[in-house]
Amino acid sequence: MQLIDMKQITPYRKKALDRVLTKMMSRALDSCIVTDLSVIRWLTGFSGSSARLVVTREKSWLFTDFRYKEQADGEVDIAEVVIAGDGFPAELSSGRYPLGEAVGLQSDNITWHEATRLIEQLHGKQRVIPLDSFFDEFRMIKHEIELVKMRRAAEISELVLAEVITMISPSVTELDIAAEISFQHKKLGADKDSFDPIVAGGSRSAMPHARPSRALFKSGELIVIDMGCVYEGYASDMTRTVALGTVSTEARNVYRIVKEAQALGLASAKSGMKASELDDEVRRFIDAHGYGDEFGHGLGHGVGFDVHEEPRISRKGEHVLQENMVFTIEPGIYLPGKFGVRIEDTVVMGPHGVTSLQGFSKELIVL
Repeated sequence: MQLIDMKQITPYRKKALDRVLTKMMSRALDSCIVTDLSVIRWLTGFSGSSARLVVTREKSWLFTDFRYKEQADGEVDIAEVVIAGDGFPAELSSGRYPLGEAVGLQSDNITWHEATRLIEQLHGKQRVIPLDSFFDEFRMIKHEIELVKMRRAAEISELVLAEVITMISPSVTELDIAAEISFQHKKLGADKDSFDPIVAGGSRSAMPHARPSRALFKSGELIVIDMGCVYEGYASDMTRTVALGTVSTEARNVYRIVKEAQALGLASAKSGMKASELDDEVRRFIDAHGYGDEFGHGLGHGVGFDVHEEPRISRKGEHVLQENMVFTIEPGIYLPGKFGVRIEDTVVMGPHGVTSLQGFSKELIVL
């Protein structure tokens, strides 16, 4: 595994902050209040569960509580850490922090209660401007430091998948395998799962987001396993469908179509195309094989600090795909009462196409 030169971290974050400040100035904002913990970690490195960040043209402050004083001092190097003993709104309205006249507020990640309380405590001295998706354009393009972490997250999940599929048998439940995934992720160095693992066999595999149950696996059924982990803040996401014993001809045929559709998505993804165009390319292929109505979700989604972020690869995906964007390609076909098939890789966009972070086999594995 490639090691990260920690001396690169500060320049990388400084560059990200400079881009944010440039956009703020283009919108005539004097300051910006950040409430999304994922954005805060991306911009400052702080990984705690309680924080607000204030960015101005001259200085930045990270507000947290006493529990995280030592942690914040060790993680944050582009903002001054403030322990908000009286709570963030009270600290901010104290007058010690020059916000200027125009204050941007991250409105897509704040409760109505906190927003109204904050506006009230500013006493009308500032003009508060709601900001929606303000940071997406920066977070979608990954730095090499981020990609190193995402590759490691993907590697961990692949190692775990290889281990857990050998445990599947008629005496094991979906919950058994899901629990083993979570255990093995942490054992191999992940922070946590990037989402609750999906393990669904038989007719339950036709539910795209089935929760693992106490159902035992049965011979002759397909099993969908959707899983990912977080490594140093960055997520992985992958899905494979396996068979326990011999499955029906119909199931094998559907598996073949999904496998070919996923390969088409990988081959078709190019820098400069709209996300919706990639979705349409794969959707038309599945529709031509008679299963268009059974592919009801988008082709994929961005991955980073959050396992679901921009760009959305769907019919409504408006973003243009660019180099160093990271997203999934995950077509699926779901036949209620019978079975479902999904195959998913997380990919990185390069100058001539995408590269998968996963190398796990896509041949139908029969256990």
